[in-house]
Amino acid sequence: MAKPQEKVSFGQRLKQIGMVFSFTAKRDKWFVPLAVAAVVLPLAVTVPVSLALGWMWLPVGILVALLAVLIVLNLRSNTAMMNVAEGQPGAAASLLENMRGDWRVTPAVSSTTQMDMVHLVIGRPGVILLAEGNPQRVRGLLGQEKRRLAKVIGSAPLYDYVIGTDEGELSIRKMRTTLMRLPRNLTGKDVNALDKRLTALSARPQLPKGAIPKNMRPPKGAFRQTRGR
Repeated sequence: MAKPQEKVSFGQRLKQIGMVFSFTAKRDKWFVPLAVAAVVLPLAVTVPVSLALGWMWLPVGILVALLAVLIVLNLRSNTAMMNVAEGQPGAAASLLENMRGDWRVTPAVSSTTQMDMVHLVIGRPGVILLAEGNPQRVRGLLGQEKRRLAKVIGSAPLYDYVIGTDEGELSIRKMRTTLMRLPRNLTGKDVNALDKRLTALSARPQLPKGAIPKNMRPPKGAFRQTRGR
């Protein structure tokens, strides 16, 4: 479930910033004007100061302008990302996989053909189930997952949310903030142990419910032959 964090080189980091810049500029009409203002305002202040007091103030103005642009980029890119993600199947899991901290995310541990799905998250707060899709259908999926997980999670807290905009649902815009504010009930060792137990649970073969299909039934007389040995 957990993926080791890979080191990102300076060149790759610049490429990522460029991609985020392009993504945000295409989807947010206010981003470019705000980014320009973030550059112009600090320089408009520091250039006259540099002329009066010395050019050593100019690098300070440049650094302040860069910092201001990054702040604007961070705020506006988050807004643009949420606008795109809202209502998209699987968006909750995708956002959580990029969230800072030790969060073990397994997308769509339970799903339907109508694109309803339940995501499993393990973290310091405990076990978290996030459901996306039709509220009536996903509540049934949530109930099944809660009963399945109750066998192995022991005393670890279990939280469940339905992602949506209606009353009683968790908005995807508030999802990360809500999870970050949950109490830290587990230690890192507890999270690792819980992750192993749930991984083992998911690896178990799920036997079909009800009558055994004809193509899976043993041939006639197989049990008699076994008993006769």
